[in-house]
Amino acid sequence: IHFYKRDEMCPVSHHKSRKYHLFIREPMSNKAVTDLVGVGKVLGRRLAARGFQEASTLFGQFLLVKKVKVLFMIWVMKKAGANMGQAKDIYQCLYDWSKEFL
Repeated sequence: IHFYKRDEMCPVSHHKSRKYHLFIREPMSNKAVTDLVGVGKVLGRRLAARGFQEASTLFGQFLLVKKVKVLFMIWVMKKAGANMGQAKDIYQCLYDWSKEFL
């Protein structure tokens, strides 16, 4: 079974969530931080309280740590109380988005 991006005929991985595919298939624009894989309502509120309401703001932090996985994961766990799984999912989503659009 293959799943296809909406406007393209290239197969995408079936093990990634719908939320993941919705996020990485288009420019970030003004997407909410909760649109990122790994960010639910609770973590989203914590990030918003620290000034990270939009995914693009969190992406800026991702770039500040130069896309280094461990640095970003430690930062998001300390800054917003993300657990290891959430931090890894957020990193991967931002990393994959950057490979698609940068």
